[in-house]
Amino acid sequence: MNEPTKTGLPAAPLSPHRPLSEFYAAPAARQEFVNELFNEAAPDYDWVSGMMSFGRDRVYRREALERAGLKNGMRLLDVATGTGLMVRAALEIGMDPALITGVDPSQGMLAENRKHHPQVKLLEGTGEALPGADASVDFVCMGYALRHVEDLSKLFAEFKRVLKPGGRVLILEITRPTNRVALPLIRFYMQHLVPRLGWLRRRNKSTVKLMQYYWATIAECVPPETILAALEAAGFKNVKRTVSNGVLSEYIAER
Repeated sequence: MNEPTKTGLPAAPLSPHRPLSEFYAAPAARQEFVNELFNEAAPDYDWVSGMMSFGRDRVYRREALERAGLKNGMRLLDVATGTGLMVRAALEIGMDPALITGVDPSQGMLAENRKHHPQVKLLEGTGEALPGADASVDFVCMGYALRHVEDLSKLFAEFKRVLKPGGRVLILEITRPTNRVALPLIRFYMQHLVPRLGWLRRRNKSTVKLMQYYWATIAECVPPETILAALEAAGFKNVKRTVSNGVLSEYIAER
């Protein structure tokens, strides 16, 4: 639950974006919609990720983890692990699979993850209620899923709870570009070109809808300053953001 305010009432959830009524009827229906969407699009998710990054996704995730200080011997919790792209990146830099845990609310995404990472512990759950003990991990990562949670304050409070003192957080996100030339190009690529190619590839309507929803969450997401402030409000220190290619944000913080 959210901490009470000075009035004694729980604080309002800090949502990453407005309710997207064009996709679901009411805020209460959001999680069911998102779970179903990712369940059905799970077989195509790795392809979509590669298309959105022009094939750089795999290298970028690995390099981002290294920049954030992930090292072998640490206990890693991958929140919203999906098909395991962050897990794969961690394994590629030498992490022991026995020290990695992935959490995701989508059974379809977890099923795809298990095909490739049978030695990694994978659990069904959400970032706002992590299935882990207090001070039990050294590093928490989240790859491109911040926009799909309900409450950033709860999420970051859970990150802090499961991290050991001195533990680190890495959050990767796509930030809406501010450049007037780049914005329409990226919007066209993500809203139209990638969905069209996905449809031609597998005729999966859910993959098309996933890309449309993905762009909507990017376009409506709270600004980076709000995310940084929420991390600091949760008690994290040395909070910072770096940007690559104008749209790829890396948020790093310490417990």
